[in-house]
Amino acid sequence: MSNGGLYLNAGPESTPLQVRGLHLAAPAREDVSQVTRFIRQVFPQEGVNVLVLEINYRYQFLSHPELAEVDALSKEGVKALVAACRETNVQLIPQLNCLGHQSWKDKTFSLLATYPDFDETPGKYPNNEEIYCRSYCPRHPEIHQVIFALIDELAEVFEVEAFHVGMDEVFLLGEDDCPRCKGMNKARLFADEVRTLHDHLSERNLLMWMWGDRFIDGETSGIGKWEASINHTYGAIDLVSKDIVICDWHYESAPPTPGYFALKGFRVVTSPWRKTEVALAQLGLINGILKGHNPTLASRILGVLQTTWTDPAAFIRAYYGQDESGSSGLNEVAQESAECFKRLFAALRGQDRAN
Repeated sequence: MSNGGLYLNAGPESTPLQVRGLHLAAPAREDVSQVTRFIRQVFPQEGVNVLVLEINYRYQFLSHPELAEVDALSKEGVKALVAACRETNVQLIPQLNCLGHQSWKDKTFSLLATYPDFDETPGKYPNNEEIYCRSYCPRHPEIHQVIFALIDELAEVFEVEAFHVGMDEVFLLGEDDCPRCKGMNKARLFADEVRTLHDHLSERNLLMWMWGDRFIDGETSGIGKWEASINHTYGAIDLVSKDIVICDWHYESAPPTPGYFALKGFRVVTSPWRKTEVALAQLGLINGILKGHNPTLASRILGVLQTTWTDPAAFIRAYYGQDESGSSGLNEVAQESAECFKRLFAALRGQDRAN
């Protein structure tokens, strides 16, 4: 199996924090050139060497053209992004949200809008009221035929060795409204889907990345239902392959979960968002593991993946100081995440100089 990038060849003797990543949403077609310029101009000076690009259904799929969202990227647009990353020695990893995040607010995304029978709660929650995000049913007999086709097409067009499957904030799973999942153990349901996706990627020599929140007991830890699980999926952590890179996201505080994942045998990157003090505290946590004289655990700490959760064009404008706060809060999010990104990566460069 591929190691998913040269940095993953490194062992405990290697330079710490091999992954210095940024997570961005897929750009609009007209913003591709802006993003490629940002990659070429900013990534080398900031030290970014991994870009996770969340595509979901914003690509003009040939395998399932009916699933392409409005303003989906063309193959030419993707190849421009691939070229920019190759020129700057940045590993590009596409992301397709699997299982959860199949809707946002009142919009159901194209998978369940087109194939409503794939829904975990079919016919329920009109206009997505009373729920956070829809999920697909992992036990529907036809779901993986579609999901695998999308994964394979994205992996091919992006020319990658690793793939991010999302899997965060899954609240609808094992629901009584699902004729296939009703009454089933949610940890096993979640683990089965993780294994199914992992096995497919492994067969194609692709390393699997995913968010780690559903593997954390939100009640015992006190972390809660967003950055951890209170719907009993956390037992899945002991039922899946350790050959997965966990993106351990926490935005409000810095719990010691990187160590938890490392102790469980996973390689891990810590993932902050827009609070600089939280990002630096997370950096301190993983530095502590690297300096803890346990080479086995240290070898599993890969680095950081800064998230943005805003339109990439807005993030780029905020990075250059071109955004002003707006009443919608979108620009404020861009400003805060851009400032967090600058401060975190400045700290990483400072560590490099100190070493």
